[in-house]
Amino acid sequence: MKLIPTYSLVTCLLSASVLTVQAQLPERVGSLISADRTAANISKTLNPHQALLSIVDKESTLFVPSPVNALNYLNNRPNIPDVMSWEPNFALVSKSMDWGVTSGPMEFQKVGAVKRNGQYLTVWRRDKKGNWKVHIRAEVENYGKGGKSDLIYYEPDNSWYLKHRSKVRLQQREEVVTQSDELFSTVLKANNEAAFSEFLSDDVRYYYPWEDEIEGKANVLAFLKKKRIEITTEPTGVGRAYSGEYAYTSGTATVRSKEKLVKFNYIRIWQLKDDYQWRVIMEMMFER
Repeated sequence: MKLIPTYSLVTCLLSASVLTVQAQLPERVGSLISADRTAANISKTLNPHQALLSIVDKESTLFVPSPVNALNYLNNRPNIPDVMSWEPNFALVSKSMDWGVTSGPMEFQKVGAVKRNGQYLTVWRRDKKGNWKVHIRAEVENYGKGGKSDLIYYEPDNSWYLKHRSKVRLQQREEVVTQSDELFSTVLKANNEAAFSEFLSDDVRYYYPWEDEIEGKANVLAFLKKKRIEITTEPTGVGRAYSGEYAYTSGTATVRSKEKLVKFNYIRIWQLKDDYQWRVIMEMMFER
């Protein structure tokens, strides 16, 4: 079943806004948005270090920008901002309630330095106690000139899904997503425009360094053409919701522009569409 995005309508004082929006949220996706907002509040009231520690465990990965074990990184004098705030403007959870995604704008600052802006993307999973924990998290810097956008969230329906028990079968299901990314990467080598036209969802959200959030396939294609950017990618990581309708891939990329060649990492969020084809609904490119 196709999920329908919903927009928040509250535009009042911050404290009242948070309470009202949360009260309007459906239960399932609302639990993830609340977890993300709670961590953001800890960052504001205490510090970013405590905030990140509250949402990671031994299986969490942070891209800083290379992937590192989150707990090891945070427990060893990490190079993170002294001040950091963020607010999700996109969220989804799977029907199995074990997997979700949030993303949104952020601000961060070192003491004595200028305030900087960016976008974050977090893939979440639930631990054995039912708590949302970071699976992977990445950030990309921009100029912060984009206007504030409404929260879009996708509440899962109650439709049936196949409950696999075999670890072999679950791994095979992830391999299907990897194969989609590999095919995307192969087509990119031949023709960027054809690849993005085929694999991006019409409502894709695209994050690229020093650019505001780009929404919609047509706008992504126009951006790449304007900047004369050619991208090649190589997948290295994959994860899929137990219910099967969402997944992520991650990997390395080479970005050629009219000025230079730059090495990147990327994260792609995939959705299995009604035509049973995998399409990218979100992509973040960030330098490595």
